[in-house]
Amino acid sequence: MRTLLVLLSLWSLSAAAQSYQPTADNLAARKAFQDDKFGLFIHWGVYSQLGDGEWVMNNQQIPIKDYEKLPTFFNPTQFDPKAWVSMAKNAGMRYITITSKHHDGFAMWHSKVSPYNIVDATPYKKDALKMLADECKAQGIKLFFYHSHLDWHHPDYFPRGKTGGTWTGRPEKGNFDTYLRYMDAQLTELLSGDYGPIAGIWFDGWWDQARDEMNKSTRDTKVDWQLRRTYDLIHKLQPAALIGNNHHVAPFDGEDFQMFERDLPGQNTFGYNTNEVSQLPLETCETLNGAWGFNLRDNHYKSPKELVRYLVKAAGRNANFLLNVGPMPNGKIQPEFVNALAEVGKWTQQFGETVYGTRGGPVGPRPWGVTTANGKRVFVHILDWNDAQLTLPTLPTRVKSARIFGSKQAVKVSQTADGVLLTMPTAPAANAIDTIVELETE
Repeated sequence: MRTLLVLLSLWSLSAAAQSYQPTADNLAARKAFQDDKFGLFIHWGVYSQLGDGEWVMNNQQIPIKDYEKLPTFFNPTQFDPKAWVSMAKNAGMRYITITSKHHDGFAMWHSKVSPYNIVDATPYKKDALKMLADECKAQGIKLFFYHSHLDWHHPDYFPRGKTGGTWTGRPEKGNFDTYLRYMDAQLTELLSGDYGPIAGIWFDGWWDQARDEMNKSTRDTKVDWQLRRTYDLIHKLQPAALIGNNHHVAPFDGEDFQMFERDLPGQNTFGYNTNEVSQLPLETCETLNGAWGFNLRDNHYKSPKELVRYLVKAAGRNANFLLNVGPMPNGKIQPEFVNALAEVGKWTQQFGETVYGTRGGPVGPRPWGVTTANGKRVFVHILDWNDAQLTLPTLPTRVKSARIFGSKQAVKVSQTADGVLLTMPTAPAANAIDTIVELETE
């Protein structure tokens, strides 16, 4: 531990102060990330046992001395990484993002810098992240690690932020820089250990120390998070690894993609996000019901139609869709989630070509739907429209031909200076998930 912290200290002294310049490998990874479009988010930890979401320690104000009992009976003997990865792959997902450490501070891998981990503190005695990493590699699925900035368990996470109050039983003192070096030491384990190439790190919790959470334009915090020090460390260990941060403000120097929580880019219906959309690759995350971690009483499941439409709307806004499930404490994913993802997979198998590898199309989001594009092909995704005719604004290039995607049904095209009129064989069905018109442009 001491040697690792010394190395981290030396690295921080030599970290570049100038603006971040991504490597060629990193830029290639960004493009591939945008091409992937669809990922599986997994919130899973010792909190799953209480069936009340991943915030249960804070929401129920469980002191550390009591919460530390949870790992002693966390034994997910039915965890099957092959089943998890196969489920994601069959749904059309190209990557997985899993919680390595959530706000409760518990490590879901065999951390050498803290015994508060799944191998040393549970009867399970297995490194779940290593098992998942091996299976992702075997099935060709990329792996990201969600990693919490804030920590309700570590004594040096001080001053405390908006969460994890005095009820935790932590001392009224601490060295925040010591905590940050602890965090960097754990990240070093994940990025230089036995987990192989990691697609990226998905940070969360910066907002815990924000001075004004209501003003989404503020970037001021009560502590110095030393973001560039951590970001430079990650890029030094794995230059292609992408860094995103769910901080709810505009991206900081050193970040590789911008994320939006439970909203499409530019929207802020939940009050979490900035309206500022950067030029970085984009991602929006949402959960299959109303909770992130396993919640026994949450049965507000989104339908396959809702999930597909969210994927399409995200792609039309040039963003990926990261869809969350919260596995049960025994390691199984509940059947409602499995069944919904299987239905989504039927759509991606037939129509995935209209989202994978695309970028936001020449027509911005409209009440009727969105467009995506790949080269000379433009896909008009009609989600809410009940007329056989649809008028698009003038396009950058002329349309050579049009058809209903996946069929030989031609769509009549009339182009004028005022726009492009599409006349379909029939009006979109009222219960259609997505009527797609493929345009071949010059």
